[in-house]
Parts: sequence; C-alpha cells; structure tokens
Amino acid sequence: MSDTALLIIDVQVDVVEGKQRAARLDAVLDNLNLAIAKARQRGMPVIFVQHEEDDLPRGSDGWQLHPKLARAAGDQIVHKRHGDSFCETDLAQWLSAHGTSKLWIGGAATDFCVDSTVRNAVSRGYQITVIEDGHSTISAFALSGEQVIDHFNAIWRASSATPKPLRVLPAAEL
Repeated sequence: MSDTALLIIDVQVDVVEGKQRAARLDAVLDNLNLAIAKARQRGMPVIFVQHEEDDLPRGSDGWQLHPKLARAAGDQIVHKRHGDSFCETDLAQWLSAHGTSKLWIGGAATDFCVDSTVRNAVSRGYQITVIEDGHSTISAFALSGEQVIDHFNAIWRASSATPKPLRVLPAAEL
C-alpha cells in the first residue's frame, strides 16, 4: 500500500464549464488523467472531491464529476460543503486509516478550494505535491484564470516555511 494518495478537487461540470470555462481546461484534464494513470501504476488511491451548495446541488447534472476524468470503480469520493476538502468531511480519517502521509493535489478552483486544501494539508503535516499543470480556475477580480494559476504556482513554489516540503511539479514529472 502506498503512503501517497492523489486528491482531485471539484473538477465538476458546472465548476469548470459553468458560466465561464476554466482556464487551460483541456490541458488540465489531460494532465489530471496522466496523474491518475501514474497513481494507479504505483498502487496509490485516487480520491475525487465533490463540492455542493445551494446553486450546485448534489445529484444535479452540474454537480457531476467531469466526464473526461479517468474514473474507476474503487476510487474514493469525498463530499464537501466548504472550500477546504478537510472541513467537515471524513477525508482526514480516511487518509489516516490508509496510512497516507503524502498527497498529490490538483483540481479546481486554484484560488479557492485547491489553495485552502493545500494550506490545511500542509498544516496537518502532509507532504504535498501540487500538480503544476493540473489545476484551474476562472477569470475573476481583474485577473485572468491563467494569471491566477501562474501566481499560485509561484506562491506554492516559494513556500519554504512548511513542516514538510511543498513541491510543485508538472504531471509528467510525478
């Protein structure tokens, strides 16, 4: 059993193809599928996180995971109502029960759910590898989605005051 798990956050139809299409989406989906293939080759669990809220109700078409993701029977699903994938979910308990100490993280949205999950995971003592080309967001707050992605990759890469190394690697280098 691997001590590493792949966590893919909120790559759901309306999150990435709703009112705006997420930046670099086609490449991000390809890179997440590459990470999934690598994780499976190494015997790592693959965990998909699904967000729900009033305008993204559980079970709706928009709530579904993106159909281009390479899912398989036995993948773990975590349902959440907050940005942080650990907040009021069983994610930490599941990871602990499976001896997980390292996470590869990708998904959406870079500046909200991905970032809050990365920061909480670091605080919980996980060794994190953010998939540099495996996360996305939409344009907002006077920044393009591409600018936000690049900015967060730079922030995470520069984060050195962490209990364990926080790495940022492209999917091809995982």
